[in-house]
Amino acid sequence: MRKRTTRTIIFLVTLLIFFGGIGAAFYAWLGRQPALPAPGGVTIAAPSSVEDWGVSLYLDFRRTELDTPAGSDPAALVFTVAPGESVGQIASRLQSEGLVRDAQLFRLYLRYSKLDSGVEAGQFTLKKTMTIPEIAQALQSGKRDELTLTIPEGRRLEEVAALVAQQTPISATTFLSLARNAGQWAAQYPFLAELPPGASLEGYLFPDTYRLPKDVTASDVIARMLANLDHRITPVMRDKLASQKRTLFEAVTLASIVEREAVVEKERPLIAGVYMNRLVSGMALDADPTVQYGMASAKKQAPWWPQLTQEDYRAVKSPYNTYLNPGLPPGPIANPGLSSLQAAIEPAQTPYFFFRAACSRDGTHLFSKTLEEHAAKACP
Repeated sequence: MRKRTTRTIIFLVTLLIFFGGIGAAFYAWLGRQPALPAPGGVTIAAPSSVEDWGVSLYLDFRRTELDTPAGSDPAALVFTVAPGESVGQIASRLQSEGLVRDAQLFRLYLRYSKLDSGVEAGQFTLKKTMTIPEIAQALQSGKRDELTLTIPEGRRLEEVAALVAQQTPISATTFLSLARNAGQWAAQYPFLAELPPGASLEGYLFPDTYRLPKDVTASDVIARMLANLDHRITPVMRDKLASQKRTLFEAVTLASIVEREAVVEKERPLIAGVYMNRLVSGMALDADPTVQYGMASAKKQAPWWPQLTQEDYRAVKSPYNTYLNPGLPPGPIANPGLSSLQAAIEPAQTPYFFFRAACSRDGTHLFSKTLEEHAAKACP
C-alpha cells in the first residue's frame, strides 16, 4: 500500500515538473514575440507576465471588437472626466453614453496597454466613430498639448468669435460661419429645435474656461459649448420652465438681458423679476441692452455695446428695441452665465416694476413699484 502511494506521488511530481517546464518554455517564447497588428491596425502587445498572457489572449480573441466603433454618428461629443473618478467609472460612463459597447473590454485594454494611469481629469472631445484604442489615446491628457479658452459671461456672438480667434488657431470668420446657423446643430442638440428658422447660436455658447487640444476645430469648440449648456440646464430647471409654460429659448433670451443689466450677483433674480412683471402686465421691457444690440447689429461693427442717448430709444428701428416693441426681443442678445440663467428660470417674486442704477455707482440698483417712485430716485 505504501509502495503504491509513493509511486503515485512520484508520478504526480514528475508530471508537474514536465508540464511546468513546457509552460515556462512557452511563456519565454511568448515574451520574445513581437506585437502583432490586428485587422484595422489595433495592436496587442506581447505579454510581460503570466496574468498579462491571459489578458492578451482575451484581447486577441476580441480584437475585431476593439477595432469596431460603437456607432456611426461622427458628431463631436464632450466627455468630462471628474477629479478622482476611477477607470471603472469612466468606462461605465463611456458605455452609457454610447462611446464604447463594452466597458469591461475598454477597461482591460487600458490596463493591459498601461494607459490607465494616463487618464486625468478634464474635458475631451470624443466621437462614436472612434475605436476603443483611439478613445484610450484621446483620454491621455498628459500626452497631448493643450490650450485654454476662456469666454466671459455677457459677450455677444461676434465678441465670442474674436476671443476664440485670440486664444486658438481658429479664425473668427470660421467660427461665425458655423455659429450663425443654429439649424445645423439641432439634430445633435434637441433643445435647439425650438429656435426660430434662421436663428444663430447667440445665447447658447456657454461662457466658461475650456481645455482644448491644440488642433481643435471650430466645430469642436461649439460642440463643447453647447454640450456644457445642456449639462448646466438641469432636469429640475427644465421642469420649472415647463410648469410655467415657458420655453428654454424664452429663458435664455431673458437671461441674456439680465446678464447685461446686472452687476451685483444677488440682484439678478430681482432684475429678472422686474422684467417678468413687465411681460405679464403687457408693459414694454424698456431694456437698454436690447437697444444697444439692435444698434450695433445694424452697423455690423464694434463698438458692440455703444453708449445710448435719449434719442436712440426712439431712433433705433430694430425688432430688438424693446422701447418700441412689446415683449421679449426676437432672441438672445448675449451669452449668459449660469447665475443669469437660474435667475431667468426662477425670477424673484417682487412687487417692483422699475429699477435704475444707484447714484453710488457701485453696480447696485434702486428698485421701485411705481413710475413716480422711480423718478424720485433719479440722481441729482
